[in-house]
Amino acid sequence: MDLSAALPTYVVTLREGFEASLVVGIVLACLNKVGQNQLNRWVYQGIGGGIVASVLVGLLLAGILQGVTSYQSPYTPIIKECLATLFGIIAVAMLSWMLIWMTQQGKNLKGDVEQGIAAALKGNNGAGKGVFLLVFIAVLREGFETVLFIVAKFENSWKIPSIGAVLGLTTAAILGFLLFQLGVKINIRLFFKIMGIFLLLVVGGLVLGVLKHLNLAVILLGQVEPSFSQLCFFSGDSCILGSLVWDGSDILPDKTFPGIILKSLFGYRQTLYLGQIVLYLLFLFTVGTLYFRSLDIPTPPK
Repeated sequence: MDLSAALPTYVVTLREGFEASLVVGIVLACLNKVGQNQLNRWVYQGIGGGIVASVLVGLLLAGILQGVTSYQSPYTPIIKECLATLFGIIAVAMLSWMLIWMTQQGKNLKGDVEQGIAAALKGNNGAGKGVFLLVFIAVLREGFETVLFIVAKFENSWKIPSIGAVLGLTTAAILGFLLFQLGVKINIRLFFKIMGIFLLLVVGGLVLGVLKHLNLAVILLGQVEPSFSQLCFFSGDSCILGSLVWDGSDILPDKTFPGIILKSLFGYRQTLYLGQIVLYLLFLFTVGTLYFRSLDIPTPPK
């Protein structure tokens, strides 16, 4: 059993789940402050609804991939690799945007949630539904990003990654409980900074996976339709990836420890091509620069 596959989903769900826990904690604190504890049940319903909706999205995406795989056609493997590439690109874009946006907007999180609660309470009879919607959207947003990441990275087996996701959410819930119920001091800024760096590297590994799927799609297309073989600029397995730069199959294979840990967390491959390395470094430089700049944005005055 390859438990290393649980590590990246644990990192992603821990960060995403803790962000959702902050929203839920602030909502409950606001309701308690204004004496509206009877609306707490809407908060818990929003949490449950967001989780269920996220799981349904995951099942839908998994069903699409499964349906394509079971369809008998010479183009089936090509379509599957194209879908994996598409899901990967969307996951990279969403997680990168979330990383930068949350870092910028996180300083205003408490005020934004309080404004949302105030608007919901003004709805009188619709206050409960407003609270439900606020929590539901927060949980669904984080859950959708997590589900998309799992589908994009683990198209073959989702059992172990799902265990990592459950453990990540459980840890996030425990941290939220310690913070809001027991008053334990947690350096939230430092937590998000560290987890943000981990997430940046994890998504960078996803970029390598996207290139792998795209490269294989082009190779398969050229095999089915020889006229498209000219899309491969290099011979062999590299195709669109360029010349081979690193071959660690004897030094650091990606199917044994510690290479398998590096592969699961950061997308390490025992064979790396020039195109993969260039795009990986370009991603880290671009998104990493935006991320660290967002850390320096001062907190606006109250």
